[in-house]
Amino acid sequence: MMETLYFQRPASASQVQPSLVGYVGSGDLEVMIEPSHGECAEIHIQTSTAGSEVRWQQIIDQITPVIPLPAMRMDIHDFAATPGVIRLRIEQALEQAMSLGGSHHE
Repeated sequence: MMETLYFQRPASASQVQPSLVGYVGSGDLEVMIEPSHGECAEIHIQTSTAGSEVRWQQIIDQITPVIPLPAMRMDIHDFAATPGVIRLRIEQALEQAMSLGGSHHE
């Protein structure tokens, strides 16, 4: 059974490009970023790990002081990835989205 989680954080003024990192078959995690015209970073997570909201909250709270979040919509599809893989994929997606041109990385 899939669980859907939603987090919202204040966003910086950074412009982002669409980005896609990973796919479900490559480490069990996919991160997609789309630019947003709002003032928030919206993070939508679909996870197969029941009761994982606290874990996701901790991971996001560890990333946000290190990488200011841009105005964006981030969609994450998680099928039991480890916290290390989660953080790596999110950081890769943010790096790509904030670089010129954006890209796709697996």
